[in-house]
Amino acid sequence: MNVKLAPTDWLVIIVYFSAVVFVGFRAARKARSHIDEYLVAGRGLTLPVFVATLVSTWYGGILGVGEFSYRYGISNWFIFGVPYYFFAIIFAIFLAPRVHKAKLHTIPDKLRETYGDRTANMGSFLTLFIVTPAPYVLMVGIIVEMLFGWSLAASVIFATTVSVAYLYSGGLHSDVRTNSLEFILMYIGFGVILPFCYFNYGGLTFIQAHVPPGHLTLTGGNSWQYIIAWFFIASWTLVDPAFHQRCYAARSGAVARYGILLSIVFWLFFDFMTSFTGLYAKAIVPHLSQPAMSYPALAEVVLPSFIKGLFYVGMLATIMSSLESLTFISAVTIGKDIFFKMFRKHETEADSSRKILKYSRVGIFLSALISIGIALVIPSVIQIWYDLGTVFIPGLLIPLVTSYFPKLRVDRRFIFLSMTFGWSVSLLWLLSGIVANGTINPEYLLGIQPMYPGLFLSFSFYVMGVINRVRGLSGVGEGIHPHSELHAEGDIDRPS
Repeated sequence: MNVKLAPTDWLVIIVYFSAVVFVGFRAARKARSHIDEYLVAGRGLTLPVFVATLVSTWYGGILGVGEFSYRYGISNWFIFGVPYYFFAIIFAIFLAPRVHKAKLHTIPDKLRETYGDRTANMGSFLTLFIVTPAPYVLMVGIIVEMLFGWSLAASVIFATTVSVAYLYSGGLHSDVRTNSLEFILMYIGFGVILPFCYFNYGGLTFIQAHVPPGHLTLTGGNSWQYIIAWFFIASWTLVDPAFHQRCYAARSGAVARYGILLSIVFWLFFDFMTSFTGLYAKAIVPHLSQPAMSYPALAEVVLPSFIKGLFYVGMLATIMSSLESLTFISAVTIGKDIFFKMFRKHETEADSSRKILKYSRVGIFLSALISIGIALVIPSVIQIWYDLGTVFIPGLLIPLVTSYFPKLRVDRRFIFLSMTFGWSVSLLWLLSGIVANGTINPEYLLGIQPMYPGLFLSFSFYVMGVINRVRGLSGVGEGIHPHSELHAEGDIDRPS
């Protein structure tokens, strides 16, 4: 796609990149060698910073949103908005204060504390895939390629380097400060394009006359099984490492809870802007061969110079905020939850902290390299989202949620089976569909989406654990006796 930028547009874009790097490195001065400072910003996030970093981190897939709204209209809001609001409310009410109170650093920390090393080690593996910044590496690379005319590989490498360079020294302090800047810019970017569309072309009447009727329905022509699968994928919110990390870093449990609820309001408003921008794109430039380019294509038609630069900065800020945060979480998962556990020795707490920081910094480079590789091999944002959510959420959902509620916990053996079969069966189901009919239109066994069998088996093993626990605590002969070795080792928690 050809992009025409005036000198004022280039100025805005260059100032943006410079500002992000400046803010990131300036915030790095706060990240002292203490592990809590680097990993969770000293557990001192105030409500405004918490909201800004969570809103910007969670809403990074702007090209995917543009593609979906261009293809299917307001179902973009119904599929990518409503289910996420629902699960975010559940997280805020039931999980946020508990997560904050745990005073941990990562999701595997909680799994290890509750269910032991074996479950935590597998949880580290699943978390690493869920938190991969690959979709955002791809998106920001596409925009840089479009703006600068470089190859996709060069664009991806440049954008990723700029996005994560300051994380090495600044950790979460740098992440949340750059997120706060990007939070403001993402709303400015989409706030400037809608008035130009409205005053130059008209409002809802114009949209109704120029988009297919299906674009104004909740389903957008998609099957209900497909929509329900995305609804279950939205349960990603409950296991999302960014949510957990921000709650660990919040100043209080109240900041975590009310910060998430306030974030939902901001997401709702931003969804309104992105969905209507997508509808205007379909109405004004209706025959795009690349729907993922719907927002840039619209900008080229309706925006004057300087304003166009602001819009592109808004898109970049939306994506880069997620890229930064997920790269850092991925790096901590690699460094703390994998490398440190692999090479751990008997040593002092200070030595352990230094090693965790060192391995996490190495993890930044590894995470960036892995994400660049995935982005260049699987050049489809929505496909990456769908495949990762379909496969790995069934493995993490039940073990992680139950770990925060003592009355819901069961014998760790059943949790390990729940986790193992949850993700592995979904993966095999997904691969069988791809083998049967290719990656574009996979043909799944029995016509069932891969997430469902994984969730079913995960829940089935958990139910077995519940039955086993009830029988054991009731003193039934075949069950686990309350004073057995298993209870002595703390593998199961008694009801309080």
